[in-house]
Amino acid sequence: MAAVLQVLPCLARAPLRPLLLGGAVVRLASGMALAEQARQLFESAVGAVLPGPMLHRALSLDPGGGQLKVRDRSFQLRQNLYLVGFGKAVLGMAAAAEELLGQHLVQGVISVPKGIRAAMEHAGKQEMLLKPHSCVQVFEGAEDNLPDRDALRAALAIRQLAESLTADDLLLVLISGMGARLPLSPPVTLEEKQTLTKLLAARGANIQELNTIRKALSQLKGGGCLASATPPQVVSLILSDVVGDPVEVIASGPTVASVHNVQDCLHILNRYGLRAALPRSVKTVLARADSDPHGPHTCGHVLNVIIGSNALGYQAVVLSAAMQGDVESIARFYGLLAQVAGTRLTLAGAGASAEEAEQLHELAAELQLPDLQLKEALEAVVRARGPVCLLAGGEPTVQLQGSGKGVELGRRPLGPVDVLFLSGGTDGQDGPTEAAGAWVMPELASQAAAEGLDVATFLSHNDSHTFFRCFVGGVHLLHTWLTGTNVMDAHILFLRHGDGM
Repeated sequence: MAAVLQVLPCLARAPLRPLLLGGAVVRLASGMALAEQARQLFESAVGAVLPGPMLHRALSLDPGGGQLKVRDRSFQLRQNLYLVGFGKAVLGMAAAAEELLGQHLVQGVISVPKGIRAAMEHAGKQEMLLKPHSCVQVFEGAEDNLPDRDALRAALAIRQLAESLTADDLLLVLISGMGARLPLSPPVTLEEKQTLTKLLAARGANIQELNTIRKALSQLKGGGCLASATPPQVVSLILSDVVGDPVEVIASGPTVASVHNVQDCLHILNRYGLRAALPRSVKTVLARADSDPHGPHTCGHVLNVIIGSNALGYQAVVLSAAMQGDVESIARFYGLLAQVAGTRLTLAGAGASAEEAEQLHELAAELQLPDLQLKEALEAVVRARGPVCLLAGGEPTVQLQGSGKGVELGRRPLGPVDVLFLSGGTDGQDGPTEAAGAWVMPELASQAAAEGLDVATFLSHNDSHTFFRCFVGGVHLLHTWLTGTNVMDAHILFLRHGDGM
């Protein structure tokens, strides 16, 4: 949601043609309101990566029921199949696995967000729920996306089940985003880990950096989940919420040997000025890991399979599936993109400011997005004869000390162009809030000022949710409730000719 409010000043200062939001609703040629179309596209993107269908595509039983097939591998079933899982999407994944595997499944333990079962029941999503007498035990925890005592109890139960298995068993591990809630390495306490995680996030650490630290402070992350003396065969099915789908980063890689060492952790802590403030317990754990003669755990008995990500969700990702970087830079990028693309949409590629286009490409280079298709996207805008929608996905980071000020990006008129930007978390929850995200148009800032709401003030306090909740009764908030999946954020930029073409 921070990305949406950061984008607003960039759009507002660009003299785009405003949408009319009074009594008459601006509509596309199809008769659908622009905002409603953005909402429906977002919901379609989420629907494409729901866990059930993806799990059924990855797993199958042979006709005789004696073998489990995963991609091109087969595993013998003889009352030896167990299940563990953790993350926002795992409830639906476990329900699908239970339906498929039936009596072959002996026992399971999963850790899911607090309140997700009630949310699925309220939404009528029965396919996301386990059977009444399921052999899978469900622990709810991590309220407001933060590790807590309930999540810790769940993680200990998962560890206990995993360590009770032998080489004759098969363990199905279900992993999705926000699954990094596994037991800590003593003497680190839950409160100490929470404090360190909050400090890193507040200073702008990205998900890869956060998970590197989490792995170092956990007994089970970075492959430690499978470090028993007689490990079972393991099939790990992963729904990715991390840019690039690195299996060692998603949920801190509990089934992947860690590629990071103590020096990597210290480098991150130095970067954000936190090394000197480390509690003694954290220093003890890092020193112990540095002197471990056994080194990282090997996971040769593990098959890791990505069954879903935002790249798999969109049939055509026009812009990028890997938007990452600080939220202010991402906001400037989208503001410039709206300016340049809007000009090309109106003038069929003629008259676009060379300075604006150069700024856009320079910023794109600074962001170092691995799959950015900026040239192709702008060419598609020029060819467009109707409304244009640019899609992207990713995980921007927010530095809480930042001023949050927008940047004036455009000074020349674009002509009659309508523009709308929507950003939403595919899990249905933006941080510790009830909303998935929000959407804005250029004139929203002036409308907010008329209501006595100053966008810059809310940005400086990193309080975008309160702004959108107060503005026009919260109609710009995107409410989907918990979706049962999680593949990063979706960003949608709509542009169209002001005459509805």
